[in-house]
Amino acid sequence: MEKITTTSVTASTEADASATVATATATKTSSRQSKAVRQRQLARKAVETAKKQLGDPYRWGATGPGAFDCSGLVQYAWRKAGVDIPRTTYSQLSGVKKKVSWSKLKPGDLIFTSGGGHVGMYVGKGKMIHSPHTGAVVRIDKLDAYRKSSFVGAVRPGV
Repeated sequence: MEKITTTSVTASTEADASATVATATATKTSSRQSKAVRQRQLARKAVETAKKQLGDPYRWGATGPGAFDCSGLVQYAWRKAGVDIPRTTYSQLSGVKKKVSWSKLKPGDLIFTSGGGHVGMYVGKGKMIHSPHTGAVVRIDKLDAYRKSSFVGAVRPGV
């Protein structure tokens, strides 16, 4: 009879351990999902903020509001979403930890081209918003063959 009790306790302990592992796994999965949901919400806000700047003039070194250079635009948009990112393109590319491939772009991701000297924000549907150069304004452009050929990397802020 003692053996049955021991076996029963062991089975119960194993069941408890399995339940604990299952709960921990579910919590971890839930935490990952909630982080992903949070990042998408922040990205949506950053994209909305960037789109409100459409038509603002490019000005070298400008961080808004009213005028922007390329890195100033994306920094401004992400800051309004509650995420601080570095100021310059090179520091944004190296300072934001989550790297993203061209094929995995999601709205809000920062796209670096031209040797890393230019940045724009992916807005979905194969397009990016950016402040391109002197004499231009903040605009949305297609991610064409030139952009793909000059692509050096992408990052996902807010992760």
